[in-house]
Amino acid sequence: QMFCYFLFSIGTLFVLSSFWRLGITGTYLGDYFGILMKEKVTGFPFNTLDNPMYVGSVINLVAASLWKGSPTGLLLAFWAHIVYYVVVKYFEGPFTTQIYARRDAELKKNKSTTNNNKKNK
Repeated sequence: QMFCYFLFSIGTLFVLSSFWRLGITGTYLGDYFGILMKEKVTGFPFNTLDNPMYVGSVINLVAASLWKGSPTGLLLAFWAHIVYYVVVKYFEGPFTTQIYARRDAELKKNKSTTNNNKKNK
């Protein structure tokens, strides 16, 4: 049971610190609604893992499964890990990269336009 406490602690640390760093809009799909972060979050836990909230959730699922002695729970935790992997690799990751690249291009374009307007005055 001490091992389960350890896993719960680590998993919860990753989940809560991710939430703290991202805030409500960063956690709950703010980027899908055009609410973007000013820059990529690089502090803990994002300097340790690429997707700490997902990893922390899976660690918590494993801890709960071990606590209850549930092989089915372990299988479901493994399934959750696979689902998170697929979602990040094929959907969330590319989408996030695309919207931030688009935003950066627009900012660069606006900055260029502003500089040209200043030169023409």
